[in-house]
Amino acid sequence: MARYTGPVCRLCRRTGEKLFLKGERCLTPKCAIDKRSNPPGQHGASRRRRVSEHGTQLKEKKRARSIYGVLERQFYKYYEEATRKSGVTGEHLLQFLERRLDNVVFRLGFAESRAQARQVIRHRHMTVNGRRVDIPSFRVKLGDVIGWTERAQNMGLYKIIVADLRRKPLPNWLSLDVETVTGKVEALPEPTEMDVKVDDRMIVEFYAR
Repeated sequence: MARYTGPVCRLCRRTGEKLFLKGERCLTPKCAIDKRSNPPGQHGASRRRRVSEHGTQLKEKKRARSIYGVLERQFYKYYEEATRKSGVTGEHLLQFLERRLDNVVFRLGFAESRAQARQVIRHRHMTVNGRRVDIPSFRVKLGDVIGWTERAQNMGLYKIIVADLRRKPLPNWLSLDVETVTGKVEALPEPTEMDVKVDDRMIVEFYAR
């Protein structure tokens, strides 16, 4: 499966803000954007030209892609699927991204970042409704229960996650059973419940040109 393999801190510097792609590290003084806030590249610190409306839309699309760790081809497929549904296209697009299994694993606090969540899933440590799933883009649905495989419960990472679960905030559309270390999709995510500040309207306008 194709994925971005470059330095993720570069993506934050390109957008000019923290995207929290490295989890807890982004809250420490080691965060790259705190050290060098200028854009990457030889001319990053030089004066930039005024960005056009199309450029602003492109930047917002890249920002959303970077946050969720999705490459262009798959991101555009989400957009095409969203256009076929009745209602607000941008809201459907964000809902598809939020319902990705790697995002849900991250939201439940089972990983420090979406990148780590993808790794955990690919290593076949996660289950959905008791069945092992190793596809990060797997889309959860209402009522799905996300848990760990029996083998994963012997890992050091699992023990660290369990010890840290109670202090992590949880979106309203998910529930967490701390005793069994499982999460459940109680509802589909609404725009007001998504803490990712992405202007979906600008993304839709970019593709609709």
